Amino acid sequence: QVQLAESGGGLVQAGDSLRLSCTVSGSTITYGAMGWFRQAPGKERHIVAGINWSGSTAYYADSVKGRFTMSKDNSKNMAFLQMNSLKPEDTATYYCAASRTTTIATMTTQFYHDWGQGTQVTVSS
Repeated sequence: QVQLAESGGGLVQAGDSLRLSCTVSGSTITYGAMGWFRQAPGKERHIVAGINWSGSTAYYADSVKGRFTMSKDNSKNMAFLQMNSLKPEDTATYYCAASRTTTIATMTTQFYHDWGQGTQVTVSS
């Protein structure tokens, strides 16, 4: 099992950028693909990006495609979410997650088993 810790959230204005980081610790040899999820108040959590273990392939939700970029640095056991051109509708708690069962990039929630505590992103208009 791994532990995940997000950082980098904050309050920004529409059009600004933020870079979220996720640090992986614990049994790092056991984790594979990673993803970023978000949950707005009163709404369900859903995935915004998924990346394979090597970091060579990433998929994105339509709502963030072209604005968000997910990457990872395996030498540091970290994943990142670069968020550009932020919109008020991007306001949410953002969570990183890791898979124990696949190294392939996936947007399927049930492949993710370990979760961080989340970091708040608030975008004002």
